[in-house]
Formats: sequence, C-alpha cells, structure tokens
Amino acid sequence: MIFMGDQKLTDAELKFAEIIWANAPLKSSELVRLCETALKWKKSTTYTMLKRLDEKGIFRNEAGLVIVLIGKEDFFSEQSKRFVAETFEGSLPRFVAAFTRTKKLSKTEIEELYRLIEAHEGDS
Repeated sequence: MIFMGDQKLTDAELKFAEIIWANAPLKSSELVRLCETALKWKKSTTYTMLKRLDEKGIFRNEAGLVIVLIGKEDFFSEQSKRFVAETFEGSLPRFVAAFTRTKKLSKTEIEELYRLIEAHEGDS
C-alpha cells in the first residue's frame, strides 16, 4: 500500500493508534481490553475507531487480528514532510531557521544534524 501523506489523526485516533503501534499485531479482543483500561472505551467505540483507521489505510482488522499497515515512524515521517511542505514551501532549511529562532540547538543536536546530512548527502 502506498501511504498518502494527507492522513490526519484526531487526538483520540492518535491515542488509539499509539496503543496499536505498541502492541501489534494483536487480537481485536485484546485491543478492546487495552482500550477499556487505557481510554475507558466501550467495545463499540474501539471497533468504530478501528474501522475508521482501517478506512484511512493505517491498520487492518483481518479475521480478528489487528495488523499495522503504516508504521509509527513512517506515519510521522509523512506528517513531518507534509508540515514542512505546507508551512515552509517544502524548505527544510527554512523550517530549521524558524525552529532555531526561539530554541537554541545543543552541541549534541547540531552533531546529530551533521550526521543526518552526511548520511543523506546526494539522496534525491
């Protein structure tokens, strides 16, 4: 499945997704128990939410087994790219410049950025 970068999650969907990402693959009955405990949801709410995120192509309920179609890192990577594209005309340097106007980077963060740049230098 190709992930479309326009997927957005509500706060409730994100909390639900975090439970699945942390425990998948898992039986839908186990998901119901986890959501009862963590979110105080009824069974019907859990299944409604699962159907919604299945329709968004993030998870799938296959014969009572909930599986991940889009991993957490991939989902947030796409969200980040979309944010930079919409807010900074796709310019990562403009994003970093805006970010660092109010937050100074630590030496460790700067070194990590250099490593990332070097690791992806020449990527298209």
